[in-house]
Amino acid sequence: MTVNSDQPPYTADEAWLPYRPDVDGPWTAAETAHLYRRGGFGAPLAVLQQAAEKSPAQASRDLLTATEPESFRQLSAQLARAAVASGDPRSLAAWWMRRMISSPAQATERLVLFWHGHFATSAEKVSDVDLMLQQNELIRTHAMTQFEPFVQAMAQDPAMLLWLDAATSRKAHPNENFARELMELFCLGEGRYTEADIREAARCFTGWEVRRRQFRFNRFQHDTGDKTVLGESGSFGGQDIVRIVLKQSAAAEFLICKLVRYYLRDEIPEVAVLCQPLIRQYRENGMQLQPILQTLFSSRLFYSRWCQGFRVRSPVDLAVSLLRTFEGSANTVLLSERTQEAGQGLFFPPGVQGWDEGRAWINTSTLLGRSNLISGLLADSATRFAGKTPAEYCREVLATDPQQAIEQLQTALFARSLPKATLDSATRLFSKRSDQSLLEALQLLCSIPEFQLC
Repeated sequence: MTVNSDQPPYTADEAWLPYRPDVDGPWTAAETAHLYRRGGFGAPLAVLQQAAEKSPAQASRDLLTATEPESFRQLSAQLARAAVASGDPRSLAAWWMRRMISSPAQATERLVLFWHGHFATSAEKVSDVDLMLQQNELIRTHAMTQFEPFVQAMAQDPAMLLWLDAATSRKAHPNENFARELMELFCLGEGRYTEADIREAARCFTGWEVRRRQFRFNRFQHDTGDKTVLGESGSFGGQDIVRIVLKQSAAAEFLICKLVRYYLRDEIPEVAVLCQPLIRQYRENGMQLQPILQTLFSSRLFYSRWCQGFRVRSPVDLAVSLLRTFEGSANTVLLSERTQEAGQGLFFPPGVQGWDEGRAWINTSTLLGRSNLISGLLADSATRFAGKTPAEYCREVLATDPQQAIEQLQTALFARSLPKATLDSATRLFSKRSDQSLLEALQLLCSIPEFQLC
């Protein structure tokens, strides 16, 4: 599962130009599968084939702008309230897992998962399930919009204030945690600020509190004195500091490079140089996020072989993509527990830095967890593929023509070609048509190294 370190096939100016079918490469279900695997969580072959009849720009636009019907939102809200009433954050994790599996707006859910790792907040410390739900919905509201209002809203989010101890920051004893993470993890990255900037910024956030599960500004505990942060001086408050931080040239580079690594490739040499055109676009468009994603998902670089198959799937991605490809459903309580065992527990990031992406997902322990995740999912009596048990689906849909089934699965599930030995073994198992052999075939395909990559 080595991720090579070759240079990208295009210069920075060439990379983000629109992908031209038949000039830059083919435009088939294999390419739209890449779009749905990266921009969302995968799709059935029929959806991929329909997307291939559109232009790359239109296919990516349709993915990005898909919305949830009112009936879906109402049902989701009911299930969320039930999760909150349980008082158990694991119930909330199961609720979100279900939403990722079934939401028509899968590009939004994919981005919410990204932001959950970026603005990492854990129920390990924030035990109020309602506050964790509030934050999740806040992220969903802002996920594809303008970044500054998003950061301003997150800065006043009650779960965030409790998580980073900002809710108890007083003018006599400013707490530096939130100010530090605002600069280091959320907006600028390491080395783009000084310790003096942190101390001064912490004074600006004094008096920000949580009362009755809501943000409240306590003017009696706010430090009204002059501060100097990142070269600017004044009697700043917290909102001023967010604005000043996002004005820094490093802010655009930090976020755009992180998004490019998340959506295109885990390891990118000289990523800041490659991203310069996107950084300019982001600044010129007032830090709007959706136009950047549209450029990414319709670009020459995105569909190049340099990008396909060079991201390691996270455990949540692994499970949700498998189910979405087969129009599936599952016991999401058990599923969210198994993804946690594999290294990614929703609402339980490992720390303020979120999850490490890329090859950090893979080690001896997590590989076992991934295998158990797939085998448990296939064996669970609640799992359905297009309304059928996995064995029924394989027998009635896939095993009628094993060779064709393998070709379709290769297109829908895999970013890299499968080894001949795996293809031969899976074909033999499909041909036997027994429930055991059919499930063994799926287990085989979903356990090989190629399935860990997207």
